[in-house]
Amino acid sequence: MTINAIIFDLDGTLAEFNLDYKAVRAEVMQFLINQGFPPSLFSLKESIFEMLKKAKIYLRNNGKREQEFSIVKRKALSIASEHELKAARETSLLPGVFETLKTLKKMNLKLAIFTINGEKSTNYIISTFHIKPLFDVIITRDAVSEVKPDPMHLTAALEALNVKKDEVLVVGDGITDMKSAKALNAKAVGLAVDSEAVKMLDYAGATHMIKTITDLPLLIAKLNESTTVQHLE
Repeated sequence: MTINAIIFDLDGTLAEFNLDYKAVRAEVMQFLINQGFPPSLFSLKESIFEMLKKAKIYLRNNGKREQEFSIVKRKALSIASEHELKAARETSLLPGVFETLKTLKKMNLKLAIFTINGEKSTNYIISTFHIKPLFDVIITRDAVSEVKPDPMHLTAALEALNVKKDEVLVVGDGITDMKSAKALNAKAVGLAVDSEAVKMLDYAGATHMIKTITDLPLLIAKLNESTTVQHLE
């Protein structure tokens, strides 16, 4: 099937986002402990989303209502949002991103972002670098109840774009991007800067690899050309 849409990760794919993830995890973890959760429940090696999943299960097992978790989740994510917005003010677009996005639009492709970042930092980045008008859909963590690699996140982007999984490419530099695509049996393009990244992304489910974002238009042209030839045959 012809590729009609591209769904991008944001951090490390379109923008160089220097967020101190360790600091975010430490502050969220301390917040949860201050709320009465056992310190042994969490680890600084896991994401804040994994911490929140554990917190939700703990509350459920202790007879707490869903509403109580919603309050905890909202406050924890607000901590992350503060860190993200600070990092967003110091970020930059990766080389070739603006030109590549414009080329993709000229190819009549629908473009979307799905990111675990919050709405504030995401909007700051895409507005500051004037790429917001190039995107048809933006799905931040605030738009879904479960973020990637949970398939719900990518599914939300597909539904908003009104495209099928067979006509989309998911582009990202992270394992969660590849796993999201793999969960839905969609094509995934790994942005790999070195051989170690190639191995990591391939293992996670990448179906194609590129070294730089500027390689993307050519890859899409080749994939669509191949599809046309198959149809002619």
